[in-house]
Amino acid sequence: MTRPAATETMHIGELAERTGLSHRTIRHYDEVGLLHPSARTEGGFRLYTVTDLTRLLIIRRMKPLGFSLEQMAELLAVVDALGANTDDDGRDALRGQLDEYVRETEERRAKLEQHLAMADEFLGILRAR
Repeated sequence: MTRPAATETMHIGELAERTGLSHRTIRHYDEVGLLHPSARTEGGFRLYTVTDLTRLLIIRRMKPLGFSLEQMAELLAVVDALGANTDDDGRDALRGQLDEYVRETEERRAKLEQHLAMADEFLGILRAR
């Protein structure tokens, strides 16, 4: 069994509690390849690190913005690659991909702001009745 010190890992229950996601959702992300446990106990229980928690928080923040699982996987690959030693040309290409996600996220956020403004207007109409 490969297991870091107990203070450095958490079981799926703690990860679920810290992210507000269900065990089932976390297992699903494992099945589709977005988040794999860093280790397992001798009994086969999943163990996660703070790095895994950070990765899951990225996934959780992308989901309500409508990013697909494929887009999530692509962005996580970019983030992982940026964390590795990459030559300048490779880093520039990765930064370009990251910038594209920033632009896309800004567009999605602007649409959400428009929807919120419409919802506020609608609430005003309803309350005025």
